[in-house]
Amino acid sequence: MSSTTETAGHTENSIHIDAPIDHVWRMTNDLPAWPELFTEYASVEILESTDSYFKFRLSMHPDENGKVWSWVSERELDEAAREVRARRVEPGPFEFMDIRWNYSPEGSGTRMDWVQDFRMRPEAPIDTEGMTKRINANSKIQMEVIKGKVEAAAGKDAGATTEGEPTT
Repeated sequence: MSSTTETAGHTENSIHIDAPIDHVWRMTNDLPAWPELFTEYASVEILESTDSYFKFRLSMHPDENGKVWSWVSERELDEAAREVRARRVEPGPFEFMDIRWNYSPEGSGTRMDWVQDFRMRPEAPIDTEGMTKRINANSKIQMEVIKGKVEAAAGKDAGATTEGEPTT
């Protein structure tokens, strides 16, 4: 086993969403709606924002021990590049957590990629290798949930327009 596996975590997860890129971008970057989009988040509190920058507190549903995990993150959106960069400002059990989301057109839909780089603190309840496995497993679950919700909403949006007519 390499020492980098023990000291730094890295995950890459990807999913194809059968919806236009503008729709996927808009829905997945609507932070106040995250508790409805993700199954794990109970609330989002926007602390600061501009058109392309958000500082926010994210709180999860209570874990199996009743503990509510919460932290502050920063999120910068580059809509032209279809990229989001985020980092935890209050990293909690992480020494650091950096996240990148990328969106690209693929066929009739959108490819959404999540990349996370992090390291756990020595006193954290789980080590970096264990957290890597947990993030990989949970990212796949959350991406499937998001895919279903975004595609369903895209279908409703498409149903509201007459086929062949441009939307405004």
